[in-house]
Amino acid sequence: MSPSEDDRVLAIVRYREPCDLGAVVGALRAGGIDAIEITADTPGALQAVAAAQKTGAPIWAGTIRTVEQTRAFAGAGAAFLVSPGLVLQIVREGRELGVPTIPGVLSPTEVLGAAAAGASSVKLFPAGLGGVRYLQALRGPFPDVRFIPTGGIAIEDVPRWLEAGAACVGLGTALTRDAAPRTGADH
Repeated sequence: MSPSEDDRVLAIVRYREPCDLGAVVGALRAGGIDAIEITADTPGALQAVAAAQKTGAPIWAGTIRTVEQTRAFAGAGAAFLVSPGLVLQIVREGRELGVPTIPGVLSPTEVLGAAAAGASSVKLFPAGLGGVRYLQALRGPFPDVRFIPTGGIAIEDVPRWLEAGAACVGLGTALTRDAAPRTGADH
């Protein structure tokens, strides 16, 4: 299973302080974004993923760095498990639990490892480091791998990434800001 062809932008929600994550998710969905990732290091992330799953609007879980997090967020109903790097144990555990895992990659060796482990999509991270031309170069030997570039991407650059072959583009602080919203007007 891979992200939907309709999901061209992945909103990545990461805050260092607690906030109403349900309201943030609601605001993103009201703005037309259905692919939403809440990072595991955001306070209340596990509860937000579980609450969203109960409403039939599942959330991706991001920054999955351990097998324990893999199990916890899979159990909470995460639609996808996204890792900042390639950890084969996480990919295998996600597959065993029936939750697609999207490992982070940067090098061709990591793309090969992710594909061999069964990942049909990979997170190109940090994508801003290599830019659009790097994604184009990777697409040559890996035309069957769905790349989701994240990290250092500006909103106005999304069309360029999509034209270069990205399955969808992850936007974090460019879309959701650094600071957690404090009022309804901040969402």
